[in-house]
Amino acid sequence: MSTRRDMLAASLRVAGLLAAAGLVPRAALAAWNAAAFEAKSLADATKAFGGSAPVASNAVTITGPDIAENGAVVPVGCATTQAGATRLLLLVEKNPNVLAAMFDLSDSVEPSFNTRVKMSQSSNVYAVAMTGDGKVLYAHKEIKVTLGGCGG
Repeated sequence: MSTRRDMLAASLRVAGLLAAAGLVPRAALAAWNAAAFEAKSLADATKAFGGSAPVASNAVTITGPDIAENGAVVPVGCATTQAGATRLLLLVEKNPNVLAAMFDLSDSVEPSFNTRVKMSQSSNVYAVAMTGDGKVLYAHKEIKVTLGGCGG
């Protein structure tokens, strides 16, 4: 009968063999765009990703509640029908950091996402679609928050 200690020892031996053979990555680093996450406005966030001036469009949609009872978990969805869209962003205007979520798109990904964001107070929430040629399209929705989620 194998004990937990035996299984851990065997796992360490296998991990050591994989590392010696070069089959285990040494470091996994996520791409981090500091300027985008430190942006304080819609224009600053799109500029940090190399986009042009944002333009309102019907090709981008945003969904969410009119009133969110708890700002810590606000369900928000975004989608686009814009051909050539490469990135979708969710921005919360009055949050300490405007960028709430970023989704990279490809031909194998349906450009429609649902997530939950934190909101410090009632604010406009923007869904932004960026294309490969730098065009930036957006839609917005005002969401009222009754109980703040970012420290309030």
